[in-house]
Amino acid sequence: MHLSKSISAALPKLRRYARALTGNQAEGDALIAAVLETVIADPDKMPRELPVKVALYRLFLQSFNAQGSGTPLQSGNETELEQVADLRLSRLSPQPRQAYLLRALEGFSAEDAALVLEMDDEQVTRLVAQANREMMDQVKTDVLIIEDEPMIALDLKEIMTALGHTVTAVARTHREALAAIAARPVGLVLADIQLADGSSGIEAVNDILTMFGVPIVFITAYPERLLTGKRPEPTFLITKPFEPENVKAITSQALFFNLKAKPRGNGSEHRPSLGSA
Repeated sequence: MHLSKSISAALPKLRRYARALTGNQAEGDALIAAVLETVIADPDKMPRELPVKVALYRLFLQSFNAQGSGTPLQSGNETELEQVADLRLSRLSPQPRQAYLLRALEGFSAEDAALVLEMDDEQVTRLVAQANREMMDQVKTDVLIIEDEPMIALDLKEIMTALGHTVTAVARTHREALAAIAARPVGLVLADIQLADGSSGIEAVNDILTMFGVPIVFITAYPERLLTGKRPEPTFLITKPFEPENVKAITSQALFFNLKAKPRGNGSEHRPSLGSA
C-alpha cells in the first residue's frame, strides 16, 4: 500500500489516541496536522523498517513529548463518561498514560507499543502496571458486600482487599445491609439479589440509593431477574460463578467512570450518583 494510503487508514485511530492523550480533540488534531506536515516535508521521518502505524504513532509521540504536553485538557463538549475518563487519565504520569492508552485503547501488542515508545517490552509492561496502580489509587474506597454465602463473601472480600479497598461490612440480609451503610457510608456496594432470610438484595439496594448515591455492582446467579427489560437495568452485573479478574475489572470500571467517586474518608465524601439499580 502506498505510504499516503497507509497513513490515511491509520489516522482515525490516531485521532482517537490523540484526543485521549490530550483530552482535547482540537489540540490532538493540531498535533497530528503538524506530524503530517513533517512527513510531507521529509518522508524519511517515517522509519521504513517499521510498520506504518507504529512509525506514525512514534512520530506523533515524539512531537507530543517535545512540546511538553503533559496534562490533558477537557474540551467542554464531551459526554459525562468522556469527561470522567479524561479526568482520571489526566492524573496519570505522562509515560504510563501513553503506554496504557497504546495497550488498552489502541490495542497495540507489548512489542509494537515498545517500538512506538522506543523502549523494551519490559519497560512497557512496567509502565502499564504503574498506570493501573495510579488509576486504582484514585478510586480506592470503602466497600459494603451484601452476600449470604459465607465462602462467596470471603472471596469477594479478598478480591476487594487485594485492590486496595476496605470492606466495612458483609451483610447477609436486607436489614443488615441498611444497618451497615447507616453506620458507615461506603463508596461501592457489591450485592447479591437473593439473601439469607428470603429478603431481596434489589430492595436493599433501592433503599440504600434513597439514602446515598453510590455505584452498585450486582453479583448473582440469577441475572435474568435483573435483565427483564421492564425497568432500568443495572449498569454493572457479574454472573455467578465468577472469575476474580472479572470482578476486579467490573468493580474498577464502576469506580473509574463514576464522576463523584472519591478516595475513602468520611461519609460526606461518598455521594456518587449512578443509576445501577
